[in-house]
Amino acid sequence: MPRRPNGVFAMVLQPAMPMLLRSTLIYAPAVLLTRISALLLLVIATRLVDQTEYGLLTLVVTVGEMTDVAMTNWLRVALLRLGGRTEISSGSLWLAGRVLIAATTVALIASFVAALFLVPERWVEFAIAVSGYLVASAVGRFALTVLQMQQRHLAYSMLEFVRAVLQLVLPIVAFLIVRNSFLVISLASSSAALLAGLIAAVTALSRVLPGPARFTYREFFALGVPLILLALVGFGLANTERLFLKVYYDAGAVAVFAAAFALARQPIEMIANAINIGAFPEVVSRFDEDGPDAAAGVLSNLLGLMLRLSLPAAALLTALAADITAVVLPPTYHGAVDRLFPIIAVAVIAGNVMSFVYGNVAHAHKRPWLLIFANGAGTIGTVTFSLLLIPQFAEVGAALALALGSLMALATCIVIAERLTPIPVPWRDLGISILIALGTGVAAALVSRAANDMLPIVRLMAGGLAGGATFLGMNTLFHPEETRALVGQVLLRFRPNAT
Repeated sequence: MPRRPNGVFAMVLQPAMPMLLRSTLIYAPAVLLTRISALLLLVIATRLVDQTEYGLLTLVVTVGEMTDVAMTNWLRVALLRLGGRTEISSGSLWLAGRVLIAATTVALIASFVAALFLVPERWVEFAIAVSGYLVASAVGRFALTVLQMQQRHLAYSMLEFVRAVLQLVLPIVAFLIVRNSFLVISLASSSAALLAGLIAAVTALSRVLPGPARFTYREFFALGVPLILLALVGFGLANTERLFLKVYYDAGAVAVFAAAFALARQPIEMIANAINIGAFPEVVSRFDEDGPDAAAGVLSNLLGLMLRLSLPAAALLTALAADITAVVLPPTYHGAVDRLFPIIAVAVIAGNVMSFVYGNVAHAHKRPWLLIFANGAGTIGTVTFSLLLIPQFAEVGAALALALGSLMALATCIVIAERLTPIPVPWRDLGISILIALGTGVAAALVSRAANDMLPIVRLMAGGLAGGATFLGMNTLFHPEETRALVGQVLLRFRPNAT
């Protein structure tokens, strides 16, 4: 049972929520715009290319993400943990940059091997597309991490906006030149990300201070190697079910699952990422300066805020799944996609809570290797259930395998975190969040069904407005102080002199 808040918690619990709200609002535009861009590209791509080409396009992103997480994503965590805040030395970035080049080279080699095994019929095109993804991601991730370390929130948001626009426009232009080719669309998207990353790099490096590195290679790899192992062990939680779909079925089955995953995942993950981008540096800083109890207080608020926003979003998506699919996707995707929404929502929320709440405890203690056990449990679960369920149930089996694996990883991560620093579970907030989610989903479903004879876009708008109004009304009823704080933060962001 979680221990009761002591004196330190009393000082932390209340101030933490406005901080998290402010952080969320600062980074929300950047996250929102990139997610909207991805959704718009989904709408366009599913209509411009056939299911096979779209399935291959999503496999490029899948393999790119898996390789990138294993080889280069750990640099972000290591830099944020060791590189300091605000004043960043050139020595630290030079050291990290050399490691990034080496890691990216290894990732490129791994992507060619993966292409040979996964898409032997078009492995050259596939390998080129994944390579472009990896190079662009490495440059952009490094530059944005430096901006995050420098606390340059506005610059971060603006550059993410630039990337979102470019990644929507350039693929469309590319399609007008060469039609029905996943390679052309993928390279156009990667070119957009690379261009935005280079602009971000110039912006970030302009304020880097000369000086030696704040850490050594030994310290960097001491923190990074466990993260690499963590990623490798966690491959089963990183879209492996799509690989099984390709093996057992074809790229068309991957396209159906990927479309459902994108639509159900984006709104929920947008919320979690907007909260975590600013919260993670605050958690580790509070841990270093005030101790584990103070960090646990922030994480308790983080858990409460994430569930307060994510559960109603999941309920709204589930209630309006058929309408969303009818509006966003072409007829060939209807029926098969919307039934996956609730299963995928469970998987995404479980993954976010594991990574951004309980996983941050291990990062704060500088013991990320412990998360290998959590990701390992998730990988074993996802792979096992994929082998059992996908051959018989196809896309539904893939969604179930992902959800069950994510829940196994979350349960293991909770056990690990409780042994390091127990996080007080906001049970009252959790109960209220479930109640608000039910109210939101029911209101949206009732209004959508009442408008059943109207166009899908009308049903979607009506149901969305009803669900949104219910969400806001119930939050105002149950959380009046936090609602006022949120409104205050929103108004502050729109003031002419807001920074």
